[in-house]
Amino acid sequence: MRISIFGLGYVGSVTGACLAERGHEIIGVDPNGTKVGIINAGRSPIIEEGLEPMIAGAVRRGGLRAVTDSREAIASSDLSLICVGTPSLENGSLDLSYVERVSREIGRALKAKARRHLVVVRSTVLPGTTEGMIIPAIEEESGKKFGGDFGVCFNPEFLRESTSVNDFNNPPKTVIGSNDPTDTAQTASLYEGIDAPLVTVSIRTAEIVKYVDNVFHALKVTFGNEIGRICQALGIDSHEVMEIFCLDTKLNLSSYYLRPGFAFGGSCLPKDLRAMVHRAQSLDVDVPVIRAIAQSNEIQMKSAVRRILALGKKKIGVLGFAFKAGTDDLRESPVVELIETLLGKGCDIRIYDSSVNLAKLFGANKDYIERHIPHIADLMIDDLAKVMEHAEVIVVGNPAEEFKAALQSLRVGQYIFDLVRVSRDARRSENYEGMSW
Repeated sequence: MRISIFGLGYVGSVTGACLAERGHEIIGVDPNGTKVGIINAGRSPIIEEGLEPMIAGAVRRGGLRAVTDSREAIASSDLSLICVGTPSLENGSLDLSYVERVSREIGRALKAKARRHLVVVRSTVLPGTTEGMIIPAIEEESGKKFGGDFGVCFNPEFLRESTSVNDFNNPPKTVIGSNDPTDTAQTASLYEGIDAPLVTVSIRTAEIVKYVDNVFHALKVTFGNEIGRICQALGIDSHEVMEIFCLDTKLNLSSYYLRPGFAFGGSCLPKDLRAMVHRAQSLDVDVPVIRAIAQSNEIQMKSAVRRILALGKKKIGVLGFAFKAGTDDLRESPVVELIETLLGKGCDIRIYDSSVNLAKLFGANKDYIERHIPHIADLMIDDLAKVMEHAEVIVVGNPAEEFKAALQSLRVGQYIFDLVRVSRDARRSENYEGMSW
């Protein structure tokens, strides 16, 4: 395939060299004549292990060249990759001037091209940028229409400096944002033979994926550093601690806990978080990220209350209120806190949870209910159908299987507020609202 790459910086140079190695004909485009000259001399414009021999070989074979003329590049290619930088402005927003300039250059070049052309955005941009700025800029300059006359996909890069060549050939995933199967297939063909999951999503979803990755990476570094500060103050080897932490691939290094939903609770997480923050404070160790965890959890709680009350309905049915399905443990259950807040706002509440049945409770659980939440115990009903009949709003507190069937038959005007995404297929509708989806 003949590919033009706009931007010969880090991402563009690595992408171009790797695609040339895979047999594609690459035309690099950059307004910087020095970069263009470096590429055409078979050298690398950036310091990256293994990259210069690849560029030299590709140039020698005739599989890679660079130009400053956008029109020449578009006329000679089937697909264009936008790989220009998106640096920060002083206020933290993105400088999209390079992206917009290239989009308009591509548009002007497409004006004179008869064949359909595919533009693939690799630059890191926030959701809405491709559809809100890039596509309109190309349409405006070309006089052509997105979809029919030209296609646009979003294909984020997952390259780390110093290991980018290996990362290109061994990615953790390949993500393509597109609304056209033909465009998706053409973009996917760039990665034929690469062993990695191929995920096709909407353009907006693809745009945010890279940000989620990088923000989480920053969070991990900061978390490790805050744990390190606490351990150092206690005379504990923080590296040994984190090595032990990383042995757990069931919970710690896994997808577990990474599903957006309601607030966390239970007998362990809240109290241990409080204890760690208190200990750090007693050592005069500042841990703002760890300290903010509880604050963020409280925001999630308040958001649920505000959104349920905004529905303007007083009769509430709660399905499941232990801190997770399959347990009768109510200690620091966020759903219990939600119920208490809604009661205080005058809501008429009925609760069903087959695991929390007063007749079966004994010991600590029975004592907790009688001492701490007797007013909530009085609202429990052991008949799911009666709770459904009572409720104008059904709040789903845990994903028990019995709730899925019950929610299939709602009466007119009945509303579901789902804290846990009880069904994977759940989507926002007139009578359904998810907590974080």
